[in-house]
Amino acid sequence: MERAASRTAVLVCQGRAVADGRVAAGRFSDPLAVRLLSTEERVPVDEVRTGVPPEGWQARSRYEGVRACAEVMVPRTVAIDEALRARVTRQLVILGAGLDTRAWRLPELAGTDVWEVDHPASQRDKRARLAEAAQQRRGSEESGGPAAELPVVAGSVRFTPVDFSVDDLGAALDGAGHDPSVPTTWLWEGVVPYLTRAEVRATVAALAARSAPGSVLVLNYQAPSAKASVGRLLARVIGGAITSGEPWRSLWRPRRMAALLDEYGLRVVSDDDLQSLTHALGGPARGRTSLRSGRVAVAESPDRED
Repeated sequence: MERAASRTAVLVCQGRAVADGRVAAGRFSDPLAVRLLSTEERVPVDEVRTGVPPEGWQARSRYEGVRACAEVMVPRTVAIDEALRARVTRQLVILGAGLDTRAWRLPELAGTDVWEVDHPASQRDKRARLAEAAQQRRGSEESGGPAAELPVVAGSVRFTPVDFSVDDLGAALDGAGHDPSVPTTWLWEGVVPYLTRAEVRATVAALAARSAPGSVLVLNYQAPSAKASVGRLLARVIGGAITSGEPWRSLWRPRRMAALLDEYGLRVVSDDDLQSLTHALGGPARGRTSLRSGRVAVAESPDRED
């Protein structure tokens, strides 16, 4: 059976659409997120933004899932965006890009070539959504309404289809024009839990082999949490969550992740849990289990040129 596009990517996009313009003003904004969603997918976004829960357990489950995702997306996105701004290079490779919008919304990427790497099915889905958003823009302009532009602010965007479980990442990037002799910023967000440990190791080895001095890895991963695992299992059993068919396959303690990266020449310079990041943004000191177990780490080549 052919694999379908990632539903987790849709949930992440919904979470960012909920938070846009409402949380962490000046540090978080993603106005394009809602425009990549279908009419049906926007329903729980609008419900959460208005604070009106729907009736019925399935609709309420979707509502709560999107609301929880929005709480996680803000600190995760802010931490990653600020790491990218501080370490922008001429090349940015986004591994498991999903419905990421950074090439369309971060002006700091104006001089950066971006490679969006993702499973072919998910990439086809994203390109179809971008085409639909562009079509809506043209329709709005023709009707005399406000223009709904989709400007790419990055130097370029190159879609690179890769199935991490079977494809050679290095070969795919070679074919897409990535230059391993030039420093690269690698962004790996929201992917690690869905890969086996062997797949995570293979990906780290592949990107490390293409990391010139001055390269940086910005990594989001999930630490072990019994409560979070039980919640994921329950969601799969009842089938009410949008991601119920996408189980976690590997969780990493910070020391073990640091050891893996160090093995391939990448030194961790920061590693923070999302709860601490939420608190730094003015949120509560205590929050969801997913905030305490979710992490954003930054690792650099030991030969980084300052």
